[in-house]
Amino acid sequence: MYRKLLCKQIGFLAIFTILVMFFGCKQSPKVSEDVKNIKIDLKVDRFDSEFAAATPENLSVLKGKYPYLFPERYADSVWVAKMKDTIQVELLFEVEKEFSDFSQEEQSLKLLFQHIKYYFPKFESPKVVTVISDVDYSNRVILTDSLLLIGLDNYLGPKHRFYRDIQKYISADLDRQYIDVDVAGAFAKKVVPRPQERTFLAQLVYYGKELYLKDKLLPLASDAQKINYSEEQLVWSEANEQAIWRNFIESEYLYSTDNTLARRFLDPAPFSKFGLELDNESPGRIGRYIGRQIVRAFMAKNEVTIQQMLNLPAEEIFKKSNYKPRK
Repeated sequence: MYRKLLCKQIGFLAIFTILVMFFGCKQSPKVSEDVKNIKIDLKVDRFDSEFAAATPENLSVLKGKYPYLFPERYADSVWVAKMKDTIQVELLFEVEKEFSDFSQEEQSLKLLFQHIKYYFPKFESPKVVTVISDVDYSNRVILTDSLLLIGLDNYLGPKHRFYRDIQKYISADLDRQYIDVDVAGAFAKKVVPRPQERTFLAQLVYYGKELYLKDKLLPLASDAQKINYSEEQLVWSEANEQAIWRNFIESEYLYSTDNTLARRFLDPAPFSKFGLELDNESPGRIGRYIGRQIVRAFMAKNEVTIQQMLNLPAEEIFKKSNYKPRK
């Protein structure tokens, strides 16, 4: 039994500096002309701003424009009370202060939709509406076939006072840089089939497929950003990839159906749970990082389309990946 996860004997700052220099010297990722030429008619409706400016007298106008945001079971008095509620007013004020200019996010969403359309030609871009959600960070974005709701009060920055009582590993994701990442993730959940097998390997590959899809849909985002890691967390994962994989193999996790493995290595958490002294140094969801490495290795060695890969079983992807962790 492998009992000790060894951290590379290289100073953390040295690793970080080397990686920054290495990636800084590489060419910046580019968007292909084929993607740029895809026509996307994107308009963002700022319901949050319109609701903030609304009065009881013109509430009916807002209801007529956004009927899907006003369930019939609620009387108008509920919405009028919401307009006057001090917490709601403060939420709307903070969102307007942070997102008075939404043009950069709008361009990022348009580019994301162009990439989705490139890889999934039947995709039709949804109507985009920004809202406030009472900091419902578990549902930061809601994507249907025709509508995308973005709860902007979930993207005010990890140190915002609204998030003081939220655990840091969660509030770290509540930043505007993750809006298009979250939208890409919501789309991935619609097209990546859930695994039929209950093994840990099947779950690794499932999340690996999601992250690989983000690679293609968000070519300008960093590897850390796409997995919701800090750069330091990504550096740790890369430096310890071989030791993590050895731990999974020697602990015989790959074909285990133990449900606790998902909580230890796949679910959002402050750190991954190897049961070792270095747990506190590890980022959560380390299994998703390993899954991405497996799928990347598979796609580098096999000529298949993204759609074909998404529908392949985990076992086939794993065997044909010939995955070998970086040393």
